[in-house]
Amino acid sequence: MTIAIVGLGLIGGSAAKAYHKEGHTVYGLDSDETVLGFAQLAGVVSARLDRKNLHDCMCLLIALPPAAAVRFLQDWAPDVPQQCLVMDLCGTKRAVCEQGFALAAQYGFTFVGGHPMAGSHHSGYAHSRDDLFAGASMIVVPPVTDDMAFLEKIKALLEPLKLRCITVATAEEHDKNIAFTSQLAHVVSNAYIKSPTAGQHKGFSAGSYRDLTRVAWLAPDMWTELFLENRDHLIGEIDGLIAALSEYRDAMQRGDGDELRRLLDDGKRRKEEVDGCMP
Repeated sequence: MTIAIVGLGLIGGSAAKAYHKEGHTVYGLDSDETVLGFAQLAGVVSARLDRKNLHDCMCLLIALPPAAAVRFLQDWAPDVPQQCLVMDLCGTKRAVCEQGFALAAQYGFTFVGGHPMAGSHHSGYAHSRDDLFAGASMIVVPPVTDDMAFLEKIKALLEPLKLRCITVATAEEHDKNIAFTSQLAHVVSNAYIKSPTAGQHKGFSAGSYRDLTRVAWLAPDMWTELFLENRDHLIGEIDGLIAALSEYRDAMQRGDGDELRRLLDDGKRRKEEVDGCMP
C-alpha cells in the first residue's frame, strides 16, 4: 500500500515509521525541509509528496494543527483521487470535519476525521517512534456511522498502526469528551506546576506529583490553538472543576470534617463508577 502523510512531527512521523516498518510505501510532506530530508535519508519516507504522486496513494493522513489542516485540504482537495481516503489526525474535530466533509462531497473523495489517543510530552520527528500507536484507541468521525463495510475498510487501512480499537463518534461527541479527558488535564497540569512550592518539591514528591505534572510539559502553540478551537466545551469543564474545588476549600476553611470526608468519599465512589474498583 502507498500512503501519504502530511506533517512529520510526533504523530505524523510515528505513523510514517509504523507504515514503513510494515513494508508500505510512504510519501511525506513537511514544512521543515530538514525534517523531510532526514525522514527520506532514514528511508522512512520514500519520496516527497506532490500533486502527481498523490494519485498513487490509497490513504492520505494529515497530521497538522486544525487551521493548517483546513488550509491544506482547501488547497489540495482538487487533486485528491477518488480512491484515496483522507483522514486528519487533529486534536479537535468540528471545524476540520466540517470543511473535510464539504470538500470531499465537492471533489468526490472520502474524508474521515481521526484522532489517535496516543502521544508524548515530547514533540517533533526526533521523538517519533513506530510503536507510538500500538495498543491505543483511534477515534474516527466518519461521514456515516452505520456502514460496517466502510468501517472495516478504515480499520484495514490503519492496521499498520497496531491500534487496540477504533471508537466511532460524531465531531461534537469527540470535542465534548476530549475537553474532559485531555484538554482539562493539560490545563490543570500546566496551572498546578505554577505553585511557588513547586521549586522545593525535590525530595518531597513521588508518583502523584509526577503523574499530575507530566503534561505540563506541552507545546504551547499547538495547545493554544486546540484550547481556543474547543473553548466552549473546555470552559464548561474548567468552570465545573472550579466549582468542585471550591467545595473542598470551603469545607476545610470551616473545619467541617464531615463535609470534607463526604466530598472525598463521593469522588472515590465516582472513580469506581466510571473506571471500576482499584486493582
